[in-house]
Amino acid sequence: MTSHDNRSIELSLAQLAALDRVMSIAEFAPDGTLLRANQNYLVLLGYSLEDIRGRHHSFFCPRTLVESPAYELFWPRLREGSGSSGIQERVRSDGSSCWLEATYTPVFDGNGEVVQVLKLATDISARLEQERVQQERLRMLSLVADASDTAVMISDSQRRIAYTNAGFGRMFGWRGDEIKGQSPMALLVPDRDEQTIAEYYAEMYAAGAMQREEIVTGKHGQRYWAKVVSNPIFDSAGQLQHTVTLFTDITQAKMHEALQHRVLESMAREQPLTEVLELICLEVERIAPEITASILKVDEEGQLHSLAAPSLPSDYSRQLNGVRIGPMVGSCGTAAWRNESVLVDDIASDPLWAGYQDLARPLGFRSCWSTPIRNSQGEAIGTFAFYFRQPRNVASALFHQRLVDACAHLCSLALERENSRQRIRQLAYYDALTGLPNRSLLQAKADQAIATAARNNEQLAVLFIDLDRFKQVNDSLGHPAGDELLRNVAAKMRRELRGSDIAGRLSGDEFVVILPQCDGDHAADAVERIQTLLCQPMTIANTNLSISASVGVAMYPSDGCDVETLLHRADMAMYQAKSSGRGCFSFFSSEMNKLAQERLALENALREALQKGQLRLHYQPQIEMSTGRLYGVEALARWTHPQFGDVSPARFIPLAEECGLVAELGRWALREACRQLSEWRARGLVVPAVAVNLSPTSFHNLDLPRMIADTLRSHHLAPADLTLELTENILLDTNPSTMKTIEEVHAQGIRLSMDDFGTGYSSLSYLRRLPVSELKLDRSFVADLEHDEAARALSNAILGIGKSLHLTVVAEGIETDSQSVWLQEQGYPVAQGYLFSPPLAPDALAQWLEERVVIEEEAGVVG
Repeated sequence: MTSHDNRSIELSLAQLAALDRVMSIAEFAPDGTLLRANQNYLVLLGYSLEDIRGRHHSFFCPRTLVESPAYELFWPRLREGSGSSGIQERVRSDGSSCWLEATYTPVFDGNGEVVQVLKLATDISARLEQERVQQERLRMLSLVADASDTAVMISDSQRRIAYTNAGFGRMFGWRGDEIKGQSPMALLVPDRDEQTIAEYYAEMYAAGAMQREEIVTGKHGQRYWAKVVSNPIFDSAGQLQHTVTLFTDITQAKMHEALQHRVLESMAREQPLTEVLELICLEVERIAPEITASILKVDEEGQLHSLAAPSLPSDYSRQLNGVRIGPMVGSCGTAAWRNESVLVDDIASDPLWAGYQDLARPLGFRSCWSTPIRNSQGEAIGTFAFYFRQPRNVASALFHQRLVDACAHLCSLALERENSRQRIRQLAYYDALTGLPNRSLLQAKADQAIATAARNNEQLAVLFIDLDRFKQVNDSLGHPAGDELLRNVAAKMRRELRGSDIAGRLSGDEFVVILPQCDGDHAADAVERIQTLLCQPMTIANTNLSISASVGVAMYPSDGCDVETLLHRADMAMYQAKSSGRGCFSFFSSEMNKLAQERLALENALREALQKGQLRLHYQPQIEMSTGRLYGVEALARWTHPQFGDVSPARFIPLAEECGLVAELGRWALREACRQLSEWRARGLVVPAVAVNLSPTSFHNLDLPRMIADTLRSHHLAPADLTLELTENILLDTNPSTMKTIEEVHAQGIRLSMDDFGTGYSSLSYLRRLPVSELKLDRSFVADLEHDEAARALSNAILGIGKSLHLTVVAEGIETDSQSVWLQEQGYPVAQGYLFSPPLAPDALAQWLEERVVIEEEAGVVG
């Protein structure tokens, strides 16, 4: 037995889980040894699984059966694929007998070999005992009374009906006087020939009793599967006097047996859903030829879809696809809507069929009975319908109802199995949040699209889409709002794209769109349409939002010939677009690839420089404008690389932020600046304080206050000797550690300065909350002072804000005497810029300080 076969068998048992609660189930190997058994089976026979696993089937049978010729043929026939069912005697662990109504079903592998025998059994010991007692009572009582509900018929020595009880009338519809004197066989099984009837009576007389299962017909054509027990009564001379026959309705059990054997075997073989359901329809139509059967599915949007209707024209079924269920949608649509059976006896006049009569009338259908197929939660997931071309026989209603009961559960099993498969596929290949293909499915679809493009010598575009400032939505409105936004974006893209286009979600707020048969111009048009669509306002968490997206585009085959390369290069182009400004898009180019390679090399070099101490600090003086004295120095990182030469801070500091090195860079700068300040002072140079820039990321580290205190202590510096410069980006930092760390640093007495004030997310309310003691006017205002009145007004306003909050305001970027005059006239206390000194290496700054002391002494400033 292969592993595949094992999985198939286990699956079939899983599908029989509903039967597991009420039936005894066992699995035997083809040689008859027991493999598995459910709890009902074990309790029935009184064993544990460990006791009997591996035992042969004959272990549970009475010796007389095992030694019989019939039993010798039993397992060989099962191994040949012939099923078996019937009533059997079995021996319990305590030696007592029990009687089972059992079905043995061979299970085949893909090669048609029997790999397992599935046994479904019901303990009927009590029922048989009860029937035996009841039959004896009825045999006597039916001679004198008409009081039993069981169908009882007594025939005379000429095999003519002499008596029927009330139960017979209720079951078959005849009164006793209507059928007295008639032949039982001609009445109940009219299609039986004389030869078969004679053989039946001969066998019964010889055996003294006869038990069989028959399909019998009532007065109005209603049919039953009946267990028929006939007992001949002879006189002392051995002459037949009467025959007492009892009829037990076993329609439901036989329908289950007839349908389950084929349908469950079909499901165990993993046949497609439509084939399984068509088998059910064909079996129903074989049992009841007056019926045309149909099975429809109800999807999540409440639309009908034809699954099986082998005897209906395909055009009829096709016209039902997509019809939405409702209170007036024929029999099936209404049954699914109500979640209850709907019977329409006259399609031509019933208002439920008002909009659909033209579909059914040409086919000759007069009535339709539809029953909902429910899942395990009781929800309608489909419908099972019977169509009738002749007026529906009311007397057959019970028979039809039993057909429905037998089939509905099998339909439910088949549909739920298919739904489970679909859910597994959805989880495996689709993004759970947006319903778009995930990375795995996207890659598979992209491979197919690229293969088609290569075969047809066509171009193909890959779009890498990243939502701008998505993190702010999560931080301000919460992650549920972010999820809702992503679902809306996915829905918008689905509406915009062509049927041949492929859209997927990679992770977070990253989406990929693949556009087959698309050149560069059409790709640009598609990007602009998508960006325009995404910019349209939407309501998320009761908040109106407009979002933008940065998009990178890579083209097949010019930018790559496989999915990985195209995705990587589209990603690179997206970052290029994002660096150009949000809401932009960019095509990949060889130049972009070169820049990306250089960036990667530069990142590796920066890591190495930090590890090996290859960076250095330069220091730019800050001057008190009223006295000309040194206010302090700002430490500025510099990097000279053997291969790249002098790397600008404007290049390597953003790179450090992107690759997560900026916090380490800040810690290095802080330690080095404190060491240098201590060294200067040891040489007798007067440097009041040193300012060090730290990124918001540095304040995520709760250990930062302790590290600063240790650094100051080791270099014999006071907290007032150090100023930490923050950027306005810290106002948007939502990390819970940030404010706590800032407060602890401030509590040590270390000054905090707000750098580049006035250009970012300036907010007076935030400024009031931050414990800063200094503002630095951004150099962009200083550059325009001489020619722009607005710049002068803004610089004056910022100075006013600083004074009102008792903050020192430093103007940086001063390069001309005119700028210095303007700022001095406005009242700025501290200035910094090339007019006074460029950033200097430590020794050069020491020389600058010494020269300045000489100048100040000559000018009479010192002392």
